[in-house]
Amino acid sequence: MSQERESLVGLLKQDVLYQEAVHACINCGTCTAICPAARFYDYDPRRLISDIQNVNEQELVEILKSDIIWYCGQCLSCKTRCPRNNVPGFLITALRSLSQDKGYFAASNEGNKQLTVKRIVGENIIKYGYCVFIDEIGTENHPEQGPVWEWYRNNADSILKKLGANYKGEGPGTLRRISKEDLDELYNILKETKALDRFDNIERYCND
Repeated sequence: MSQERESLVGLLKQDVLYQEAVHACINCGTCTAICPAARFYDYDPRRLISDIQNVNEQELVEILKSDIIWYCGQCLSCKTRCPRNNVPGFLITALRSLSQDKGYFAASNEGNKQLTVKRIVGENIIKYGYCVFIDEIGTENHPEQGPVWEWYRNNADSILKKLGANYKGEGPGTLRRISKEDLDELYNILKETKALDRFDNIERYCND
């Protein structure tokens, strides 16, 4: 295996999302002008995609350790406007993946939030088949939800029945119980795509 393929830069360039994202940035700034995240954070997709085209190993490490790669909301407004078909949003996904695989995400405040996302969204998907499930979002761990949410959770059966949902029920309907067969299939998909390995990485690196 060549040194290029063993390097972080080489690994990044192997990612299909990187290959879809980075073509030939002309620094026009259209992506930054249209980017919602750039309005609220110190985030400049124009600068990021331009820098990445000539990045070296140490510079890439610093990017993978930074908060910058976690500001993007993945709306892909950048994809619709770039005159050279660059996609900063895809580049962000490739950078996040590499950061998680190598553990650099744990060095940043925003990156560390991946542990919470994994434990809420990731584990809910495995357990229930839903990204967010009512039973798991309580005010003891999420006080920002407030008393209205607590009332909603305590009365979920009657409220959701009135709304026509099938809360924990069999058959079709919103918030229905997902069958074990389907949950097993979902688990196997996560296993084959290495998502479970990434979950393990997030736990390991955040607890080191």
